[in-house]
Amino acid sequence: MDLFEEKKAPQALSVTQLVRRMKNLLEIEIGEVWVEGEVSNLRRQASGHWYFSLKDDRAQISCAMFSAARRGGSADIEDGVRVRVFAEPGIYEARGQLQIIVSRAERAGVGELQARFEALKRKLDALGWFAAERKRPLPAFPRTVGLVTSGTGAALKDIMNVMLRRAPWVQPVLVPVRVQGKGAEHGIARAIRRLGNPEQSGLPACEVLIVGRGGGSIEDLWNFNEEVVATAIHECPIPVVSAVGHEIDFTIADFVADLRAPTPSAAAELVVPDGGELLERLRRLDGRMRRSLSGRTSRLEMWLGQVRRSYFEGRGERLLREPSMRLDAQRERLDGAVEDRWIAAAGNLRELRRALQAHHPERWLRRANDSVGQMEARLRRAMAACWERKAADLRRLRSLLEALGPNSAFERGFAIVMDDQGKVLRSVDEVSAGDELVTRLKDGRVRSRVERVEAGS
Repeated sequence: MDLFEEKKAPQALSVTQLVRRMKNLLEIEIGEVWVEGEVSNLRRQASGHWYFSLKDDRAQISCAMFSAARRGGSADIEDGVRVRVFAEPGIYEARGQLQIIVSRAERAGVGELQARFEALKRKLDALGWFAAERKRPLPAFPRTVGLVTSGTGAALKDIMNVMLRRAPWVQPVLVPVRVQGKGAEHGIARAIRRLGNPEQSGLPACEVLIVGRGGGSIEDLWNFNEEVVATAIHECPIPVVSAVGHEIDFTIADFVADLRAPTPSAAAELVVPDGGELLERLRRLDGRMRRSLSGRTSRLEMWLGQVRRSYFEGRGERLLREPSMRLDAQRERLDGAVEDRWIAAAGNLRELRRALQAHHPERWLRRANDSVGQMEARLRRAMAACWERKAADLRRLRSLLEALGPNSAFERGFAIVMDDQGKVLRSVDEVSAGDELVTRLKDGRVRSRVERVEAGS
């Protein structure tokens, strides 16, 4: 064998062979695993396949979910959402790209939250907080209703719209709170306690509370699943209506509250009566009572007439005088009672109308406009006084400047001597014979040349 014969090169793998070996190694060594990360770059194809990336703060990996619309948990896959996916690692051979094939997905943390929800539910149920016998009935005709919700959310608008439509005489007392986010549960609990203890908080005394917010995910509603909120509702001395989320949403607050409403609007309808229905019911009752009294009176009159025409007519008239008078007196009392009832109902209706006028938004706007006008007038007066003070200060400073400035010295015959560079001379030591000087007087400058310098005064 020739020592200088070139060594035979080792056999090389094709790219396809290498990629397939890597793919087989991943499938065998790792297999199907759960992976958690944040979704990004989601692309939904017309074929039904979805492509996206899962990332954390240090790395990311490409994902493919074939026929995604029919896969479990696909509704949870959105850009920016943190998810857990059950997937098999592999390599896309055409590009040699590492990826995972997703077969199932779920929102990260949902399982843990559901477990916490069930644990707290079992605990409070064992304490008897959900028992039907401790549920208090709502007042039939509340005059003041407490509201614990966001001051800017749609839930508050829905509640106020229903209350103004059904019972405009009812006074709402809002304690605005954050209804989601870390620590929001403590604000919700404090608001419930404040409305439940008006003597300490200085708020109007309420007869019933509505606690709630609009719909959302389990994470959005989670503050109403915290024990601190459940405790505040349990200890509240007045009835509490829970109106959290939509009809399909259930929270711990719903189970502890005296009544659960499917939506905030439904809560308002459950708490306040319908003024129109009350008025119509009053009219129907008044008509039924009048018809009943009229029928009873007619029957008594017929009976009395029959008695008078009977066999005892001759002396029966004397026997029936006192019953007849009692009947007349009873009729007068009944008529008076009906009239008093009608007058009372009319008075209540007038009171409700006055309350509606007093709380009408137009009156609030007029008062607000008057207040703004008064504030504008005070502001204008304050600005005028401020300008006058500043003008007086300016005049005083101008007079002081005129008295102490160089022009005043010029008027008294003083002058300023400078060298040809404009430097002010203060001593003969700064001047030499032959120097050119500039002397500033009141009305101009004089240029001169020094012949000699004499020291001394």
